[in-house]
Amino acid sequence: MTEQPAPYRPNPKLKRVETGFEGILFSSRWLMAPFYLGLVISLAVLLYKFILELWEFILHVPHAKEADVILGVLSLIDISLTGNLILIVVFSGYENFVSKIDPGGHPDWPEWITKVGFGGLKQKLLASIVAISAIQVLKAFMNIDAAFDAQKMGWLAGVHLLFVISTLLLALSDRWGGDHGAGDKAGH
Repeated sequence: MTEQPAPYRPNPKLKRVETGFEGILFSSRWLMAPFYLGLVISLAVLLYKFILELWEFILHVPHAKEADVILGVLSLIDISLTGNLILIVVFSGYENFVSKIDPGGHPDWPEWITKVGFGGLKQKLLASIVAISAIQVLKAFMNIDAAFDAQKMGWLAGVHLLFVISTLLLALSDRWGGDHGAGDKAGH
């Protein structure tokens, strides 16, 4: 007759230490909340900058050339896209890393706020960065008659191309990784 080994029983003191340590780690997510509050404050600063740019734009429109009007509008769009980028990071980051947001009782709550996962957050961030970069390249191109700097234009176009390629590679990587995971779940 062979003896069966005794079942493993964890040390209760070590288990309490482990549980306490995991509780501290889990609670540490709240250390990110001040970062998101800081981003909300930066959004208010960006709003101030937008208002100043808009006022300057309005004052100069009557005497401005068409290209200057387009450059002014592009500057306002650029600030607006940066604000959108901040909101995406604040809501998605808070929802993914700190605490769930309860949209109940908020009928005008955008649906995407509670549905953007980490992969979607990366895609939205990079898409916003590409759009902001494209506006910078377009502004430089629109201003090419006033101040043409081939080296600066080359750098702007090169960096923009790098952002576009990075975004495409990330999208393909997420897609391939997602398809592979779905195939594994389906038994392939």
